[in-house]
Amino acid sequence: MDISHNYVEAVKAIKGAILRSQYRAISSVNKEQLSLYYGVGQYVSENSRDGFWGTGAIETISQQLQKELPGLRGFSAANIKFMRQFYESWSGQLKSLTAVSEVENDKSLTTISEIDTFQLVGNKDIDGEVFDLSVFLSLGFTHHMIIVRKVQTLTERLFYIRQAVVNKWSKEVLTAKIADDLFHHKGELAHNFIQTIPDVRQSLKAIEMFKDEYLLDFINVEELGERDKEDIDERVVEREIVHNIKKFIMTFGRDFAFVGNQYKLEVFGVEHFPDLIFFNRELNALVVIELKKGAFKSSYLGQLCTYLRLVDDQMRKPHENPSIGIVLCKSADKKYVEYVIPDYDKPMGVVTYKTSDDMPERLKQALPDMEELKKLL
Repeated sequence: MDISHNYVEAVKAIKGAILRSQYRAISSVNKEQLSLYYGVGQYVSENSRDGFWGTGAIETISQQLQKELPGLRGFSAANIKFMRQFYESWSGQLKSLTAVSEVENDKSLTTISEIDTFQLVGNKDIDGEVFDLSVFLSLGFTHHMIIVRKVQTLTERLFYIRQAVVNKWSKEVLTAKIADDLFHHKGELAHNFIQTIPDVRQSLKAIEMFKDEYLLDFINVEELGERDKEDIDERVVEREIVHNIKKFIMTFGRDFAFVGNQYKLEVFGVEHFPDLIFFNRELNALVVIELKKGAFKSSYLGQLCTYLRLVDDQMRKPHENPSIGIVLCKSADKKYVEYVIPDYDKPMGVVTYKTSDDMPERLKQALPDMEELKKLL
């Protein structure tokens, strides 16, 4: 059945309204939950920190709550302590709370459900934008606690809150991004995007999409029997990436789809095989990744430039943006890369990677032996 243009527009408008309403509903639930948890956290903090409550009070209160409210979830002793930590972590920045009501002259609960302003000391995020209260309130409590426990500075916390909301990160992805220190590595790669991508917004998207260093901790060199080699062979890295493609995409960023590895491209009888090819929905462009086992060499850019020419000619769809190339190598002198890369007319960047073998020795020793871990599991 044909649907007229007016009907299509009507469906689009109503669908948009439904999605916005659903988003507001979810945001409202998070807002009320955060309000409750913040208030409980304040109440517990003010009564437990000054010795007003005795030892084991939180455990006793949690048990009694379970008895009086059967089926109550989220109020274990550990979670109540998390609420206290949540309050204490943000009380210095959250201002203009609703008035604290008094019940029998006792310290009572306060709420941020009707907070008017969200004043932060230096209330701008890493991009220099004033931080939006709705972003803070739309993030779930579990995500907030991951950030509070693992991130110390205010600017970093605001960065991860915004990124988690915008990109709809799961708890696992958020934890991985923090462990990978995304805050300090995002947008710092050596590149020529500004010169080679005419659309300013597109070039800025490309800069923000890639980091300068990636932790490929799923590549265990000892298990692969490559421990005695001076450098890990790129085929080993490629094989492990392909075998762990989901983890690699989670590490590399959002909106990546795997196209193929060792993709055959032929021109004038000469065959070429780019290591990895992805498509990024946000950039609307193919991304060619060339793996190198050692330090960066300028010749890698020439090779990658050829691959990009072939990919644009043979694979790119008419509606897609020009392909982007990334050299993923073990090490690189950023200043040297920035010196040589402007001479190339294809959008390219150079990033580095670390594997589990690069972990500090003290961390390796703290981890259980592989056979020991298997027994535990």
